[in-house]
Amino acid sequence: MRWRDLHAWWQDTREISSDTEGRGDLYQRLLKSLPDNSDGQKNLFIAYHQILGPSPGDPALLPEVWLHWDHKTVQERGPEALLRSRMDFLLLLPHGQRVVLEVDGSQHYTPDRGRAPDTGKYADMVTADRDLKLRGYDVFRFGHDELKRLDAAQDLLQQFLPDMFRRFRVSS
Repeated sequence: MRWRDLHAWWQDTREISSDTEGRGDLYQRLLKSLPDNSDGQKNLFIAYHQILGPSPGDPALLPEVWLHWDHKTVQERGPEALLRSRMDFLLLLPHGQRVVLEVDGSQHYTPDRGRAPDTGKYADMVTADRDLKLRGYDVFRFGHDELKRLDAAQDLLQQFLPDMFRRFRVSS
């Protein structure tokens, strides 16, 4: 999904006549969907858009995406099962490729955001990672500390994005 497609859909459904207003409104809505307690996610989102523009042909960065299909019910898998079906960011790329960008804070490997590692929490995370990969998603993980400052996020993505786009044959 390209930015221009998402923008056109947003502008049409919101009946916004100005392209500039539509782009700004969509950007603010996507930014607002990010969790307040994750500077890393916000910085990844902001840096992505600062680096790419985004130009209309660039892939749209979709935040906070939930997988909606699971043939097993919550009763069968338990209430925690669906929590593993949320992606921090999703890119729908050409050739049917789906890329997930995850920002991992301490909640991924410690209880209550503590300092002591929890091998059970880590096992849950790698299980979810494998499940996503088996469903056809390529997963790239970032440590929250890599992205906690906007300038660091910009530097990291300045290198990562061209490499990722080359790997998946993405062109604007």
